[in-house]
Amino acid sequence: MKAKDYLKHLKRLDMIIRQKQQEITELRLTASSAGSFDYSRERVQSTPSGDAPFVRPVLKIIELEQQINAEIDKYVEEKHKIINEIQGLQDTRYIEILFRRYVEFKSLETISVELNYTYQYTRELHGYALQDFQRTYNTLLKTYTLK
Repeated sequence: MKAKDYLKHLKRLDMIIRQKQQEITELRLTASSAGSFDYSRERVQSTPSGDAPFVRPVLKIIELEQQINAEIDKYVEEKHKIINEIQGLQDTRYIEILFRRYVEFKSLETISVELNYTYQYTRELHGYALQDFQRTYNTLLKTYTLK
């Protein structure tokens, strides 16, 4: 696995968590809205399910919250691991760029402004930093599979 792909999976985990949180928000709206009844249809007597219309969305919310908590635990663990690995590099410029890019999810343009580097220099340093990370953690990257 390439260093860049390994470092990028943290953003993927963050995206998954945010999407599930959005889904919960939508389910909460569904569960809290009052349902309407279609009076134009013929009335047929049926056995009621016994559940209020909001029960299914609430159960789904509970299930999603459990999934989110598990994803957050995984994210925190992976983030801590990646931060430690980045900080294991020797060149402080590499540490700064990789941390801002793959932990704080900043663009190279933003990083170049913050560090007062040219964009081209930031791109070059980023490339060198990834090569150094690859060399330093080559064994780890060979055995690691995305979860």
